[in-house]
Amino acid sequence: MAKQAHEIVTLARSKDRLTALDYFETMFDGFQEFHGDRLYADDEAVVGGVAFLDGKPVTVIGIQKGRNLTENLRRNFGSPHPEGYRKALRLMKQAEKFNRPVITFINTAGAFCGIGAEERGEGEAIATNLLEMSDLKVPIISIIIGEGGSGGALALALGDEVWMLEHSIYAILSPEGFASILWKDGKRANEAAGLMKITAHELKEMDVIERIIPETFRDEALSNQEIMKRLKADLQFKLKELMHQSVEQRIEQRYARFRKF
Repeated sequence: MAKQAHEIVTLARSKDRLTALDYFETMFDGFQEFHGDRLYADDEAVVGGVAFLDGKPVTVIGIQKGRNLTENLRRNFGSPHPEGYRKALRLMKQAEKFNRPVITFINTAGAFCGIGAEERGEGEAIATNLLEMSDLKVPIISIIIGEGGSGGALALALGDEVWMLEHSIYAILSPEGFASILWKDGKRANEAAGLMKITAHELKEMDVIERIIPETFRDEALSNQEIMKRLKADLQFKLKELMHQSVEQRIEQRYARFRKF
């Protein structure tokens, strides 16, 4: 039976969901994490580095949440600072230099909205990522693995294709924020979730995303191993297809993908 949007919101936010590092360490071989943006600091809400997929080097970048309070404090609850986005961009430009495809794993309620983040140019960092990703010469696949919130998610989601796990969400703001703005009542978040068109199936119907990664089969939950096995196979197939395209063709298709909205 199909789940309601507010139920999917709860599943997307679950502390038991696979994290970006879980995917890096299980789906890929030889993951080597890189740190720092070479400008200010190392934001641990954004993780990334080099790994091998099917024997071929790729750059993987993800927004990392924790599973308990201690981990979430370390990862800032998955809300990146500007230096996190600048670290991601550094890794993407490095990938371009060495002709490595880029795969991003996104799970964030949004970029951190603290005073320090604003002072250090959060809006500029997000905008620069969008600008640079729009004509990055290597393939980019972006995957929403939990929450995909606002510009904080979009800063890593300007890809040749955007995929979502079945029980993930992708939205301009949270259902609570939507309800607070529309009705001045955050308690109507469940109602808002049903109106916002934020689930994977709704976004696939609207052609906002290209692929849904199943988390269930015949209403039975798939194991984490089965989910990652399917995702890995899909990535191998799609990256092989993208790498056979010319750089000009890839960039033109990426441009057209986002211009259609």
